[in-house]
Amino acid sequence: MSTLSNLVALSAVAILGFAGQALAHAHLTKTVPADKATVAASPAELDLHFSEELNIKFSGVKIIGPDKAVVKIGDAMLMDEGRTLMVPLAQTLSPGAYAVEFHVLSTDGHKTNGTYRFTVKP
Repeated sequence: MSTLSNLVALSAVAILGFAGQALAHAHLTKTVPADKATVAASPAELDLHFSEELNIKFSGVKIIGPDKAVVKIGDAMLMDEGRTLMVPLAQTLSPGAYAVEFHVLSTDGHKTNGTYRFTVKP
């Protein structure tokens, strides 16, 4: 392969690598409590771990309880180099099923939203 061919191939690889990073979104990688988990007691906080750094100003969580009421939460904060959204609970959760709705904005400007669920044992 000629030097010019090598240079073209390396340039193509570099461009594709940077394009892949630019198109990245913040994907939910782990939650505490875990998705579909049953926990023995009310957690003190929720931890949502993402694949990318988040912008806290445009990220949030809503928790829907077993009676369809919105659960009171404290101010969310970022941890783990901005990739974990920690949401303190302002109240003890009663036994039952909970849905956690989230929306986040990664620092590269991409929006992500979704829902996961967990249950508190009676």
